[in-house]
Amino acid sequence: MSSIPADLKYTKEHEYVRTTDDPAVVVVGITDYAQGELGDIVFLDLPAAGKAFAAHDVFGTVEAVKAVSDLYMPVAGAVVEVNPRLDKEPALVNADPYGEGWMLKVKLADPGATDGLLDAAAYGALVGQ
Repeated sequence: MSSIPADLKYTKEHEYVRTTDDPAVVVVGITDYAQGELGDIVFLDLPAAGKAFAAHDVFGTVEAVKAVSDLYMPVAGAVVEVNPRLDKEPALVNADPYGEGWMLKVKLADPGATDGLLDAAAYGALVGQ
């Protein structure tokens, strides 16, 4: 069974959003369920800081031994930081998707944007847990 932390918000495409000390900035990554379905992650194509996205835009790709999958921006905003470790250590997403395997920090275009995302119970129902 995959981990679904109660303090995060989720998308149907298996991304998560975690709030930070700055209410205008969130952390984005893929869920434990998603990394488990993908298998061993070998490469990530992530955007540069400063790039802006609308909600649901493709913001990059994740390449695993089994498949290549698009990554979808859960909220509208601009990338303020990309996890620098993932270039050399993409397997961090497998080992610790909610911690060291985070992908982006995003400045929200709308502070209320996370309100429409799934809570842990709804995401658990989506993935059958």
